[in-house]
Amino acid sequence: MVAKDEKVLNLKLKKFRTGSFKLDGFELAVGKVKEPSEIDEFAEPMGPTPKPGIEDLRDWDMKLLKRYPPMYSPICDMCCLCTLGKCDLTGNKKGACGIDMKTQQGRWSLITAFTGMNTHLSHAKELVEHIIETKGPDVPIDFGENTPVESPIIRVVTGIVPKTVGDLVEVLDYIEGEVPHLVASIHMGQEGSYLDYESKAYHAGMLDSISMAVADIAQICAFDMPRADPKAPLAEIGAGTLDQTKPVILVIGHNVLPSISMIEYMRENDLEDKVELGGICCTAHDITRYTQRAKIVGPQSMELKFVRSGIADVVVVDEQCIRVDMHEVARSVKAPYISTTVKAMHGLPDRTDDDIDDIVKDLVSGKETGALILDMEKAGEVAVKVAIDVAPKRQKFKVIPSTEEVVAYAKTCWHCGACTKACENDLPISDAMYAAAEGDLSLLGELEDACVGCGKCEQECKRKIPVLSLITKASEKKFKEEKSMIRVGRGPISDYEVRNVCDTWAIGVIPGCIAMVGCSNYPGAERELYEMAEEFLMRNFIVAASGCAAMSIGLYKDEEGKSLYEKFPGAFVARGLCNVGSCVSNPHITDTTIRVANVFARRIMSGNFQEIGDYVLNCVGACGLVWGAYSQKAFSIGMSCHRLGIPVVLGPHSAKYRHQYLGVKEDLESFNIRDIKDGSVHNVGPIPEHLLYVAETKEEAILMCAKLCFRNNDMAEGRSLKITNYIDIHKKYYGRMPDDLPYYIRNENDIPYAAKDEIEEILKAAGWEPMPVVKSTTLLDPKDLWTYEALKQGKRWYSV
Repeated sequence: MVAKDEKVLNLKLKKFRTGSFKLDGFELAVGKVKEPSEIDEFAEPMGPTPKPGIEDLRDWDMKLLKRYPPMYSPICDMCCLCTLGKCDLTGNKKGACGIDMKTQQGRWSLITAFTGMNTHLSHAKELVEHIIETKGPDVPIDFGENTPVESPIIRVVTGIVPKTVGDLVEVLDYIEGEVPHLVASIHMGQEGSYLDYESKAYHAGMLDSISMAVADIAQICAFDMPRADPKAPLAEIGAGTLDQTKPVILVIGHNVLPSISMIEYMRENDLEDKVELGGICCTAHDITRYTQRAKIVGPQSMELKFVRSGIADVVVVDEQCIRVDMHEVARSVKAPYISTTVKAMHGLPDRTDDDIDDIVKDLVSGKETGALILDMEKAGEVAVKVAIDVAPKRQKFKVIPSTEEVVAYAKTCWHCGACTKACENDLPISDAMYAAAEGDLSLLGELEDACVGCGKCEQECKRKIPVLSLITKASEKKFKEEKSMIRVGRGPISDYEVRNVCDTWAIGVIPGCIAMVGCSNYPGAERELYEMAEEFLMRNFIVAASGCAAMSIGLYKDEEGKSLYEKFPGAFVARGLCNVGSCVSNPHITDTTIRVANVFARRIMSGNFQEIGDYVLNCVGACGLVWGAYSQKAFSIGMSCHRLGIPVVLGPHSAKYRHQYLGVKEDLESFNIRDIKDGSVHNVGPIPEHLLYVAETKEEAILMCAKLCFRNNDMAEGRSLKITNYIDIHKKYYGRMPDDLPYYIRNENDIPYAAKDEIEEILKAAGWEPMPVVKSTTLLDPKDLWTYEALKQGKRWYSV
C-alpha cells in the first residue's frame, strides 16, 4: 500500500556489462526517499529497533515474563484446534502434536491479542484509505504548538515521524508485514514455548497500539476533532437526551465514517434540527467530537435494551462490539437496519449500487427490513431519508410493555432458575418475578444497573418471557429521564501539559495516573466506575478515560445533579478527569508515559522501545483499570500496556481471559534492579508488584491500583504520599493497616509522619532493615541504554 505522490525509488537493470564485470536482473527498491531539505541535522537519533520484528524485543519480553510469570487458569482442559484432537491436557499430559497445557494457554493469549489487534488495524486501514481517497494524502498532522510530538508510540515503535495522513501508510505497511508471522505461529506444530507465545502476544498488543494511534490521528486531523483540548465541550449522555418527537437515528459501533456522512447530509439539507442522531459505543464518542448536535446514548451494554425500547427509527451499524443479532432485534420493533461494512454484513442484501430512492422505498415500506450499503455517502443519505419517512409510521412501536403486561408475563414464570444460571452476573431474576406477579416491579427495576444486556436469560427461558423488556419497564422512569453530561473526547494529552506535571508525577508527588478503559460486564460495574473515578480524583490522582468506561463515569451524578466531568477539569493535572475519546484514542493515555520519558528524562523515542518501556516500568506511576474487560480488543490493549511497563487491574469477569502476570513479592531477588550509573545490582522492593491482576471487588481494585503506582525512583516525599494513600485506603475498606508495608518503605524518610509511631512498630516486628535508594534504576544492562550510548558518541538532538 503506497500513498499517492509518495516519493519512492525503484531501480531495475536487466543487463549491465563492463570488461571485467557483468550484472543480470538487478532490482533495487527503496520505500521512501527524503529530500536533503527534509533531513534535520539535530533530529533525534534513530534507536536500535525501528520497526521491530518478533525477535527484536524478545529479550525485553523475557525480562518482564521472568519477573511476572503467567499464572494460567484454563477454562477448558482440552485442545480442539486440529483433527488429531480433542486432546486431554490435564496434569502432565500432552496433545498429539506435543503441546502441553501451558503452551496451549500461551497460544490462546496470542490468538486473543492477535484478533483484537487486527480489528483495530482493519479500522485504521479503512479510515486512512477513505481519507486519502476523498481528501488526498497531504492532510497535515498538526496538534498545535503545545504538542509537537504527534504520536509518541508511533515514533517509539517505528521511528517514523508522520507529517501527513499519507505518511501513516508506511506505519500500516509495517504492521501488515508482521501479521503473517504471528498467524503462522498459531498453527499446530509451530511454537513450542508458552513464554514465546506470550512474547508474541505482547508483540500483537504493541502493533495494536500503533494501529489505534493511526486511526485516531487520521480522523482527528481529517475531520477537525478536538486536538489536545483540555477544555473540550460537554455533551449530553443518556437515553433521555434524545428528543423522541423527532425522527431518531441510532448508530452503533466504532467507525465514524457513515455517521459523518449522515451529519454532512443533514447540514447540506438544513435537517440538523429536524433529525436526532444518537450513538452507542465508541461511534457515539466520535460523532460528538465531530458535532455538538449529536448525543451519546451510552455504552455497549445498552444496545439490546435501547433498541428494544423502540426509540430508534433507524439503526445503523458500522463495526466492532455490535450484537450479531441486532438486525433481528431492530426488525422486532420495525426499525430499518443498515450495515455499512464488509466485516458485519449480517446476511443483508447488498444495495450499494442501487438507486437511493429505491433503497429508501424498500426500507420504509418494509419490503426489506435491512440493507448492506458500503458507500459511506450513500449510506448517510439513505439513513436520514428513511428515518424521516418511517418515523410517523413507527409511533406505535415506541412503547415498552405496560405494567399489566409485565404482571401477566411474571405470572407465567415457572421459577425454574434457568435464567439466573445463564446470567453472566447471577442476578436474582426469579425473586423479581415473584414480586412482579404480585404487582411489585421494584425488584425488577433494581436489576437494571446490574444487567449488562446480554440477553442470555431470555434464550434459556422456556416460557419465552422478554426479561430485558420487563426490566426496562420496571426502570422506565429512570430510563426515559436518564440524562447527564460527559466531556467530549479531547484527543491527545499535550507535551505542554506533561511538562507541567512530569516533575511532580515522575517523583511521586502526584500519586499516579489511573487509566480507566474497557466495557463494563459486572453487576453495578458502571456505577462502580463512577465511584472509583471519584475516589481517585479526590486523592489527587490523574484519571484518564476512554470508550465505554468514559461513558459509564459520565452517566451518574451527585446530589447536586452534576457529573464528574462537570465537577473536575478536563486537563491532565492532579484531580483532572480526561476523556481522550473512543477505543482508538487509548494510545493517547499511554503516550503520556512516553512523553514523561522524553520530556523529563530526555530519553530518545525513535525506534527505542525497550529503553522507553524500561523507563516507564521503573519511573512512571501509572496503572490501567479495566473494570469489565470482555473483548479480544480489550485483551490486546492490555498487552500493549504490559510491554510498555504499565500494570493493569482487571474486573472479576476478566478471570475468563485465563491468565494473570503476577509477581511474588516474597521472592525479592526477582525484583532486582540495576543502578544506571555503575551497573550495580540492588533490591528496592517488589515494585510494581504485578503486571496483570484480577480484582474481585471495587475495594480491592482501588487498593491495588494505588499500590501498583509505586515506582522505584519515587522521591521520599512522593513515596510517603503514596504510602499515606495506600494506608488510608486499606483502613477505609479493610479496617486495619496493610501487612506488607515493610516491602515498600525504603528508609525512615518514606514513613508518613502522621502514622510514624504505628508504622515503626510494624517495621520493628517484621525485622525490617533500610533499603538503598537508587535514583536511576533499570532492568537492563546500562550499556544497552541507547540514549546514553548516543551521548557518548557525541550525538546531539533537539528535545521537546
